[in-house]
Amino acid sequence: MTSRKRATTTTVREAVVRLLRSTGMTTVFGNPGSTELCMFRDWPDDFTYILGLQESTAVAMAAGHALGTGRAAVVSLHSAGGVGHALGAVFNAYRDRVPLVIVAGQQARSLLQLRPFLGADEPAQFPRPYVKFARQPERAADVPAVLAEAHRVAMTHPRGPVFVSVPEDDWDRPAEPVEPRAVHAGFTAAPDALAALATRLDTCARPALVIGQGVEDEAALPEALALAERIRAGVWISPLSGRSGFPESHPLFQGFLPPVAGQLAARLAPYDVVVALGTPVFTYHVADDSPPLAPGTDLFHLDCDPAQAAWLPTGTSLVTTVRPALTQLIGLVRASGRTPPAPRRPPEAVSAGDHLTPELVLDRLHRILPRDRVLVEEAPSHRDALHARMPVDLPGGFLTAGSGALGWGLPLAVGRALADMRRVVCVLGDGSALYSVQALWTAARHRAPVTFVVLDNGGYGAVSALGRRLGIDPVPGTELGGIEFARLAEAFGCAAGHADRPADLDKALDRAVTRPGDDDGPHLLHLRVTGTEGVLYEPWAG
Repeated sequence: MTSRKRATTTTVREAVVRLLRSTGMTTVFGNPGSTELCMFRDWPDDFTYILGLQESTAVAMAAGHALGTGRAAVVSLHSAGGVGHALGAVFNAYRDRVPLVIVAGQQARSLLQLRPFLGADEPAQFPRPYVKFARQPERAADVPAVLAEAHRVAMTHPRGPVFVSVPEDDWDRPAEPVEPRAVHAGFTAAPDALAALATRLDTCARPALVIGQGVEDEAALPEALALAERIRAGVWISPLSGRSGFPESHPLFQGFLPPVAGQLAARLAPYDVVVALGTPVFTYHVADDSPPLAPGTDLFHLDCDPAQAAWLPTGTSLVTTVRPALTQLIGLVRASGRTPPAPRRPPEAVSAGDHLTPELVLDRLHRILPRDRVLVEEAPSHRDALHARMPVDLPGGFLTAGSGALGWGLPLAVGRALADMRRVVCVLGDGSALYSVQALWTAARHRAPVTFVVLDNGGYGAVSALGRRLGIDPVPGTELGGIEFARLAEAFGCAAGHADRPADLDKALDRAVTRPGDDDGPHLLHLRVTGTEGVLYEPWAG
């Protein structure tokens, strides 16, 4: 009798595997440790484990995969120390609204009172406040249901990472399977609030839209484009956004707002109504006593996060998911005959001199880059130049470290490439690349189709530039140099090349970007660049 009952009992592990399969999370990213081993007993053949050589790279790769598939990705982390390693990437995922289900190992329940080796004290508190949900279930039998709840929270707008700590002896305990259920999470503002906004847009003289990552989160680009064209609004990307969200070659597109209050207010001063969509208002990086907007500019803020609406310093907030609100607004506003803003001017082309410059590299890269390629960037010293010289029109075609914790871009590109196995191009600074260079091993092992272009200026150029802005020159600890990235990539199993002179650039880019197909695995191109002594946040704005 007892043996028959055991044979038909579902374990926590079996119930969780069934849950992951039903939610499409059959690709697991992680870096395994002793407290997770029982999770992997009888690992199913239809699951894929993607090994990251450090926990933060596992989280960032999972984030790239989630952004590519549109589904939450699951990450397996080691107990306390491994979670600690990963927190910089978890911070980025939270701020960039990436849905991740993080499952962390924990020591056996029977040992927890004894403060064991590798045990996590108060594990649910450790990743806060940069997760939407954090639990260690009270009983082993609760693990599948808690994970199911966590997944629903991760996928509800505003999306983001969630965290569940599972003691290692829970996996073999009995538990009831969890049946899949749907949550339709779209909601919209009150009709009278949208009607009032439509009236203001009909009567204003010069409207503008500020696009945040919420537009891409909800696949609302067609609606944002339709509204912009209907009311003939100038369109800007919000400061330090992790994504784009509007075709940058469109004549209404005006540029990228800087994260400095005075500069940002000056960019928006010509407009009497500004509508911010799915974005914080506003993200700043440099202290400035200027008001957020110039006098005479009315702000309306549409976002699904009530916390964003609560701290908004000015204007009117409509708590709503973006796509249904835009759909209603398009039906409410009149087609405008106002004169649209002038298109932004393209930057002047640069000629090849004696040394490689970022501007020259980016111009040449843009010329040969297929327009259906996803571009990932983590080169803070060169971000303004990249935005100016490499307009992105592909929906979902631009990803960056919008939150500022470095080491995100390289593994993010690997995970994004693994999502659909189409070649991704990733532009990196030398300092950024070194935070997570071990992700090259994962790229090589899984033949991820990524081309990494490393712009090596010999140091942390963005930090140096900000130091000069603050009157600190030189800034200690900002010099690098002498690192052979091509040889480093080859040691991890990646094809690699380098160039130091303009005469060699076209051939090197052709080999790294044009020739590799989607089946040819990763390639790294190391370029030593000069001429990067500009001041941060004085960007070209057209």
